[in-house]
Amino acid sequence: MDRGRLTGALRRIWRVIRMSPGSLGGRLLALTIVFVLASAMVIFFPSAANFRNSWLNERANAAHLAAIAAELAEDNLSEEAVRELLAGADAMAVARIAGGATELVLGADTGDAPLLDEDQTRRRPFREMAAVIGAFTAPPDRLIVLTAIPQTRPDERILVILPEAPLREALIGFSIRLFWFALFSSLVTGALIYLALLFLFVGPMQRLSLAMTRFQENPSDARRVLAPGERRDEIGQAERALAAMQADILSAIRQRERLASLGLAVARINHDLRNVFASAQLVSDRLAMSEDARTAAMGQRLVRAIGRGIRLCSDVLEYGRTGETRPELTAISLAPLLDEIAAELLPAGSGIDWDNAIASDLAVTGDRDSLYRLFSNLVRNAAAAMSGQEGARLSVSVQESGGKALIRLADTGPGIPERVQARLFEPFSSGGGAGSTGLGLSIARELAGLMEGSITLTSTGPEGTEFLVTLKGVD
Repeated sequence: MDRGRLTGALRRIWRVIRMSPGSLGGRLLALTIVFVLASAMVIFFPSAANFRNSWLNERANAAHLAAIAAELAEDNLSEEAVRELLAGADAMAVARIAGGATELVLGADTGDAPLLDEDQTRRRPFREMAAVIGAFTAPPDRLIVLTAIPQTRPDERILVILPEAPLREALIGFSIRLFWFALFSSLVTGALIYLALLFLFVGPMQRLSLAMTRFQENPSDARRVLAPGERRDEIGQAERALAAMQADILSAIRQRERLASLGLAVARINHDLRNVFASAQLVSDRLAMSEDARTAAMGQRLVRAIGRGIRLCSDVLEYGRTGETRPELTAISLAPLLDEIAAELLPAGSGIDWDNAIASDLAVTGDRDSLYRLFSNLVRNAAAAMSGQEGARLSVSVQESGGKALIRLADTGPGIPERVQARLFEPFSSGGGAGSTGLGLSIARELAGLMEGSITLTSTGPEGTEFLVTLKGVD
């Protein structure tokens, strides 16, 4: 790595380390330090107990050497020499236990100070750890009566009386050194773990987060799509999944823009076509009224063809307007509205019997124009299905349940083909035969949803088809 890249990497590491404690990296570093310090606290008491045992053993060995020196000197030791030997062992008195008898080798006055018996001939870990706490809380003048095994005479015991204050000071120094060591170890360990996870986890996660934020700001910009790396772990899988999702969203946005442009173009074309069809309809009406039978027949066929073209343009324009505004919901009398639709779409002489079984005072919650368009599509489809059928009948009834009006519209047509039923409410999936755009039922379902209702196909077959329209009742 060259100097420039190394400097950049170090600066990046420093910026991340300086992050707020609320960030993922800051929490990771803080938790690592806390865990290492906690582990140091767990091992403090066993370590302190071992340190205390070592300190006491060293004093016992020093006292044993002082006792040997006193024995060799026999009665030639002065009081000053005795004090020096005891001071070298940090002891106040030294006795030897052999053959069940205790023999004082070196001694000094201990006064009335409190005593603590410490038997180093038997190891008791929990008692030793408790003695560490006792060393910090004991009176400052307490003395330790230490029983130990001399290194050179394992068959004897040595008894040493020594002040506890030096041991307390040694334990305090040990605790301070252990604390600083634990703190240094936690910082080093935390930094190493942090830096390792920074490059393996935190950094890639920040890259993912930044990629999502940049893409959210402008999802139509292809340059903001994440370029996934070659990692094969969970981070790599997340990068590839995010890149695929962003690519799908970008494709959907572009497709939506193309469809919007196409829809605008279709709307303009439809507008112009309707003007063309309107002019052609005037000519075809005159041809249909011609006194020549052949000319009149051709004129009538032309009128029907132009009528289908006009309906096609109207349906496409109507479908494009359905999502523009939400309807204003009010109380609407349903029976008169349905009779008005039937009078327009099922005129006298159509051969279709209209049966409205809805009470005249029944009202539903909806928008009048939206309800008119919804039921017009259903009635128009039913009329087209029963065209030319003898005994054709279209009936409507209602049932109130749970604050809703369940409106059933049933015809006696030949039924809807099975291949059409699965996509019946999708745009441009026509089941109405030639001249149908396949938009009527799609528009009807969207209008019902805007009025907090629904429309479903309940049954169809050779005996007829029934639709169920669910609308809110009037409170």
